[in-house]
Order: sequence, then C-alpha cells, then structure tokens
Amino acid sequence: MSKAVYIATIEPNSGKSIVVLGLMRMLLGKVARVGYFRPIIDDPKEGEIDNHINTVISHFELDINYKNTYAFTRSEVLQKYNQGRSGAIIDGIIQKYKNLEEKFDFILVEGTDFSDEGSIIEFDINVIIAKNLGIPSIIVASGVDKTKEEITGNLKLAYDTFTSKDAEVLAIVANKVVNGYEKELRAKLDDDFGSAVEKIIIPKIGSLINPTIREIVNELDGNVLFGKEFLNNQAGSFGVGAMQLRNYLTHLKDNSLVITPGDRADIILGVLQANISDNYPKISGIILTGGIIPEESILKLIEGVSLSVPIISVSQGTFSITNRIGAIRSKIHADNLQKINTSISTFEQYVDEDRLVDPLITFKSDSLTPSMFQYNLLKRALKNKKHIVLPEGSDERILRATFRLQASNVVDITLIGDEKKIKSKAVKLDIPINFSKVKIISPINSPHFEDYVQTFYELRKHKNVNLDMAKDMMADVSYFGTMMIYKGHADGMVSGAVHTTQHTIRPALQFIKTKPGVKVVSSVFFMCLDDRVSVFGDCAINPNPNAEQLAEIAISSAKSAAAFGIEPKVAMLSYSSGTSGKGEDVETVREATKIVKEKHPELKIEGPIQYDAAVDMRVGQSKLPNSEVAGQASVLIFPDLNTGNNTYKAVQRETGALAIGPMLQGLNKPVNDLSRGCTVDDVYNTVIITAIQAQGL
Repeated sequence: MSKAVYIATIEPNSGKSIVVLGLMRMLLGKVARVGYFRPIIDDPKEGEIDNHINTVISHFELDINYKNTYAFTRSEVLQKYNQGRSGAIIDGIIQKYKNLEEKFDFILVEGTDFSDEGSIIEFDINVIIAKNLGIPSIIVASGVDKTKEEITGNLKLAYDTFTSKDAEVLAIVANKVVNGYEKELRAKLDDDFGSAVEKIIIPKIGSLINPTIREIVNELDGNVLFGKEFLNNQAGSFGVGAMQLRNYLTHLKDNSLVITPGDRADIILGVLQANISDNYPKISGIILTGGIIPEESILKLIEGVSLSVPIISVSQGTFSITNRIGAIRSKIHADNLQKINTSISTFEQYVDEDRLVDPLITFKSDSLTPSMFQYNLLKRALKNKKHIVLPEGSDERILRATFRLQASNVVDITLIGDEKKIKSKAVKLDIPINFSKVKIISPINSPHFEDYVQTFYELRKHKNVNLDMAKDMMADVSYFGTMMIYKGHADGMVSGAVHTTQHTIRPALQFIKTKPGVKVVSSVFFMCLDDRVSVFGDCAINPNPNAEQLAEIAISSAKSAAAFGIEPKVAMLSYSSGTSGKGEDVETVREATKIVKEKHPELKIEGPIQYDAAVDMRVGQSKLPNSEVAGQASVLIFPDLNTGNNTYKAVQRETGALAIGPMLQGLNKPVNDLSRGCTVDDVYNTVIITAIQAQGL
C-alpha cells in the first residue's frame, strides 16, 4: 500500500479542486501528519504565490513551507523539455517528494491544471509523475457539455493510459455532471469499468462554478466604487442593462450581475431598489462600463443606501466587458470560505469515505492528533444537525463564530438580543452573516414569552417564585435560552463570553437538572497539544470536591473522553505519586481513586500521581513502572479548581495548545460555559461539542 495519492485530470476546468479539498479533509481525520505537494505549478505573477497551494495550506493550516510544496513552474518544465533534459524534471520532482515523505505520514499530490489547452505533453507528464512516485491516482473528468458516452470514453482512455504504463488508478471521478442522468452514467461506468476501480459521480454545483465578483474585478482590472466587503458575492448569471428600466427589471434573476454604462443612473438606482425589495431577486453586483463614473448627485444618493452589493467601474465598453465576463472560469481562493466549505461538504456527500480513503492508509496510528480530533468533531456534528442558542448575540466573537458555523453548515443558530442592534453590528464589523438563515429572538417580544414565564413559575413556585419574579427571570437572556432547551425549541446553549459561569449555569441547575444517577455537574477541557488530545477535568466548576465528588468527576470525564474517541487512561493528579505522599489532600485523591476502581474496575486509572509522571513516559516508568497509565494518561483529573484552572491556562499559553471547552458533564441537556476571555475559535469549537452532546452522548 502507498502513503500518497495523485489527483490527475485530463482536461482544463475539471473541478479537481473539489476532490483535493474534500480528500484533504477526510485524510486529516485519518492520518496524523498530512502533507501537500504539486509537482508542477503555473507561473505565478510577480509577488504572488500559487493559488491552489495557498488555499490548501492556509485553510487546513498545514505545517509546510510554501517552497517545499512544489518542484517546478510550468516555464521551467518547458525550458528543460526544449533542452532535452526531461529526465531532470522527474529527478527534481522525486527529490522534492522524498523530502516531504520523510516528514509526513501521507501526502496528497495534485497534478497539473492544463492551463495551456492543447498541450501535447501535459497528460503524459501526469502519468509519468504518478508512475515514478509509485503512488495510485484518482482521475478527474468534467461532465460539462458532455454526454454520458463522452464522459465514460474520456475516463476510459485516461484509465487505460495510466494502467498501460503500470500506473495504478484507485478511482475515477465524473465531476460537474448535469443533474438528471447520474443514474444512466453510473450504469455506463459500471459496464465499462466493472469492479476494476472505484467510480464517483459528483453533480454540477452552481455555487462552485459561478465566479465571485472579486474574480471578475481582478480579471477586468476594475475599480471598486462601493461594497468592497461583498466581493465574495457569486454571479449566478449576468446581463446587460440597456433597455428601459421598466423592461429590464423583468429580466433580473437570482444573483444576477448587472452590466450597464456608467451614465445609466436609472438602471443603477432601479436595480439597487429592486435588490432590497421582496418582489425582485437579489443581485450580486453592478459593473459600470465605459469608464464613466455616475454624477456626484447619484454617488451621494448611493452612499446613503445600505448596500449589500459591490459596484465596480471598468474602462472598456459594454460589449467587450460582457464577452470577457462570459469567459471567466471560477477558482477557489483561500479567503472564500463559502466555496471551500461547499466543496468539502459536496465531496463528503457523494464519496464513500471507507471505500476511497481506507485503502490508502498504510498504517493505523495510535495517537489522536488535534487535526484528526477536530475533523471528527465536525463530521459527527454534521451527521445529525442540531439547533444551538447563543444568548450573547451582540458580542463580536459570537457574531464571527456564527458566520464560521454558518459557512460550515454544521448547526442551526439562534441569537438572543435586539435584532436591529445585532444586524447593525454585523454590518459595522463587516461580518457577512446570512440572517435569513439565523434566528434572532428578543425575549420579551417572543411569542413564547408568556408560556416560558408560566412554565418557570410552575417549576419554581415551591421556591417562593411568583409570576412577577418569573417574568423578570425570563427577560434574562440566560434564563430564556435555557428555557428554549427545556421546552425543546433548541437542542443546546453556549454562553459565558460576557456573563459569569454562575449566570450561565444557574438556570440549567434550577430546571434542566442533572442526569439520573449524577450528583455532580462538572466540566472538561479538550486540550489539543502538538501530538495528542488530553482531557482536563474539572477546571471550571467545582472549587474543592471531596473524595466522592472527585471520583464522580473522574468517571464522567472518562465517559466523555470515550464518547469523543479518546481512550480513557485516567490520572488522579496530586503532589505525590503512588504511596509515598501523606496529608489530607493526597488522601482525598487516594480515596477517590479507590472509589472509581470499585465502581468501574474495567477503567484504567492511576492515583495519586504527579503531572509529569502522568504524561512523560520516562518519568512515569521511573516512578510507577508497572502502571498502565503512567506516562500515557489521556484523562487528567485535578484535585481542585485552583489547580485545574491554573494548569490548563498555563499549558494553553505556554505550549500554544488549543483548549476546547469547558464542556459541562452531567446535565440532562447540554449547556456550556465560555470564558470571558474566549476567542472566536473557542466559541466555534464549543458550539460543535455542544451539538454533539445534544445528539445523545
């Protein structure tokens, strides 16, 4: 088996980026260290780098230097061919690849782009590279404007060429297939290929094919007059505004790009008004041709309107510009999260991961890396999409995380707060949230408010709560959000970016309550270190747990670790290891360890044990040589909140570890607390683990 795969195409604009992005995401969930390599790249413009490489290494945060990700530029390859030095090309590629092979467990290799259509040598180069690297290939073909016979014929020709030169083909991909004849194409592929190769069909996705306004601006060398923050809008279609406004409005389509001379103020203002009207489709942008800038009075009028579309001025005439726009082929760029996430989710939807990826993996790693852990979190959350409420809707970090969550399409979100303030802040901060897909609720204006008040009163009247008190409580965002969960109007809640821990979890303790058999609500952090993920508990809730409480925290934390794919090896931390230490604090840890062993004899647990002996194999074997946990602990239980909270923050700051959490354990329904110093990443990750908890962990 190989430790790499080669993504090859047989024509321009095949859309192989969707395969590269989707496969990279899958690989990061299976393999500890994944590298990326392009043997040959197009000649970048001066001062720029290759877009494919930049998109992959920046989005997936790959630990790889840009200069090590490719061997040659296209002009360098042609020069060597013309000099009769074709062998030097393969030698250079192999050398670069082998350098990466020493560092990474798996390498995704992306073939050439066929930028020079009609290149005689390009396809042969891809075959030769794959063969000489000794790695299997995935061949990608475009289905645009092709019959099923043409698609199958092209793939069969490419497959036969590879295999005739002893280059193994793992899978063939028919991409951008027109909706409606996937079934017939599948039958045709089965007839021609049988079981010789994995066959993948991916339909044509309009949002991936349509160019963004940013790409159009770059191609036309345009000047952005308004709406720079909306350049990632996608042009679903385009048309010339040359007729009278009353007639042109009837030709608008969803995400239309309007092309019109710069002196047509009637068209400009008319389509802007149509864009904010519920009676007309939304437009993606306006191109003003002829180098004509609207008059000052018109510009002043536009400036006073809240725009969601960019307006661009270009120097060329309408006819020329329209033809150039029609010839633009969209690419996926590093800053376009929407296209990247759409590519990944589309690939995952149409590809059987086990059939494609598992045969590529040459070994099973015992370690769970942060990338693998986060990938698995996202994948699990996507399997059963949940609805999460965020009570602090106007906080900047919450809004930025909401946009990321929306781009990933991983959860449904409700923000609590004043709708006008939230939307205004998002615009001010340049956060392009699609509010048509995000609920915003103001508690006292909610149609459920009176019902929530009455429900809370019935639940808490035995605690001398009257209706007026219940009404005041339900006006509070934390109480309202928690009641949404209790009533089944949301699946989980994440708060604490602005509010205290007590403010966040008090409502949950009052009426969400704990699971049967659970007495202690506790918390864990998932500490994503360089080479592993450890579970730290309890670092957020219980100040001074007694032995029974500490034992329950350990049991809950071990269950949480196992539920999230981490084998629980529990270290009950103290200032001494084994039987040497004495004192009240160490005796509490010793007693807690005994309780856990009695209740769960199958659990691997060691305590008391010092932190270094728990995580360092050399120290662990020295102090506790016969321990199954020493030196390899995955769940670390701290004796008190002071120790736990300070330790997790010290580890986080000094090592650069990502701390996901805290995740609360023991509640009937998930409510999770953020630190008031949380980052956007913290919010994003905590929402995802909350969604997974809501699936029934």
